[in-house]
Amino acid sequence: MYYNYIKALHLIFVITWFAGLFYVPRLFIYHIEATKKSKIEADILIPQFKIMTKRLWYIITWPSAILAILFAVWLLYLMPSWLYQPWMHLKLSLVFLLGVYHMRTHRFFKQLQKDENRHTSNFMRIWNEGATLFLFAIVFLVILKDSFHWISGLLGMIGLAFILYLGIRLYKKTRKK
Repeated sequence: MYYNYIKALHLIFVITWFAGLFYVPRLFIYHIEATKKSKIEADILIPQFKIMTKRLWYIITWPSAILAILFAVWLLYLMPSWLYQPWMHLKLSLVFLLGVYHMRTHRFFKQLQKDENRHTSNFMRIWNEGATLFLFAIVFLVILKDSFHWISGLLGMIGLAFILYLGIRLYKKTRKK
């Protein structure tokens, strides 16, 4: 009876989780680039980016991740037969890797909050596309389920990663001009 409500809530929190995972690395990029500005500009921009990132990370991204996972567990409780389906095994593996991505992003967040800038803005541009790859892989898998062929899926993900990489390189070239 309430299955569709739980599913809707799961989807809403997945969307807001990804929104955070898309935007937080973008703020990292701005933060890192602000360190190369004049002292006057950096003294204004860096604290502002720290506040924006902290609010987004702790008020939206983390709660959304937790709620998305809680509603997912609830859905699996309601539909335990999914646990015996190969597409669900792959989805859970991808979600686990998404969790690893989330935790690594958290480490970057903590470093930048302490003014420990260990990466370039270009690295963060590439890192930022990780969430895009996870989103595509998980959504296609869930929609296509058993009709999803792993070879075509893998080739599609490699193709998407290559296109994203080319886009980053093109942006870098046009930015230098």
